[in-house]
Amino acid sequence: MNEKVVLGIRILLGLGLVLFGSNKFLHFMETPPLSPEAGEFMGAMVKAGYILPIAGAVQVLAGISFLTNKFVPLMVVVLFPIMLNAFLFHAFLDPAGIAGAAVVTTLNVVLMFAHKPAYDKLLQA
Repeated sequence: MNEKVVLGIRILLGLGLVLFGSNKFLHFMETPPLSPEAGEFMGAMVKAGYILPIAGAVQVLAGISFLTNKFVPLMVVVLFPIMLNAFLFHAFLDPAGIAGAAVVTTLNVVLMFAHKPAYDKLLQA
């Protein structure tokens, strides 16, 4: 894969992750309106008290990793379940907001494939 494309994706995704991950702590962006089902689910996650801060911390750490180009193959794998969950949340509970989650999940998968050689030993039979 073209190194400049990977660099662009890594920086774009890193900036977005730091921004939106930080929002889970600092609440500087307003939450868009959600469907009733999505609001109920999100309310339960907020009430649990630990899920969103952990997801935010992982997003910020992954974003910093992408921006500094350190531990990128590891952070791509660590980030994937959170981004997949965001995509599935919107797919099943709030389809109107799926675009952002789809883009971030897709960029995450692209970075996974771009760093595939780093996983070769892990994926040996």
